[in-house]
Amino acid sequence: MRLLLLALSFATLMAQTPAPDMSQTRRAPSFQLPDATGQFHDLLDYRGKFVILDIMKTSCPHCKAFTRVLEQLKAKHGAKLAVIAMVNPPESPQTMQAYMAETKSTSPMLYDMGQVAYSYVRSSRIDLPRVYLIDPQGIIRAEWSYSEANKPLFEKGGIAAEVDKLIAKK
Repeated sequence: MRLLLLALSFATLMAQTPAPDMSQTRRAPSFQLPDATGQFHDLLDYRGKFVILDIMKTSCPHCKAFTRVLEQLKAKHGAKLAVIAMVNPPESPQTMQAYMAETKSTSPMLYDMGQVAYSYVRSSRIDLPRVYLIDPQGIIRAEWSYSEANKPLFEKGGIAAEVDKLIAKK
């Protein structure tokens, strides 16, 4: 019953809030979320690194392709870059663990009930995957949402050039 009430409250909030002007950079909303094993991860633990936050779904084929791209990026940039995946209901620890095993992902996958995702997206519509590049000071420097127009960014590794440019500036 509580979960239903929480979901309805969240849906009402999303329907009443207008989409923000994303032409401005903004501070990345902080969070502390559990992974599939119950271990909590705090965004502040990644200060000093670039962070790619990937809001995704385990059943999304574009998300699977993008996970492979992100693993390559993480290997390329080493300690300068952290990758964090975030999922929302109806995901479960079991679907998260199965996805990580299938994709061989070594990045943390965190479970959100929708509040953190909404604090980033600020819209009732989320095209997945939705990705945020956060600089070492905690500022969102870029964001991308999946669409047919930017499919190469997600599935062909095109995001690498964007990440390389931002990391090179620091």
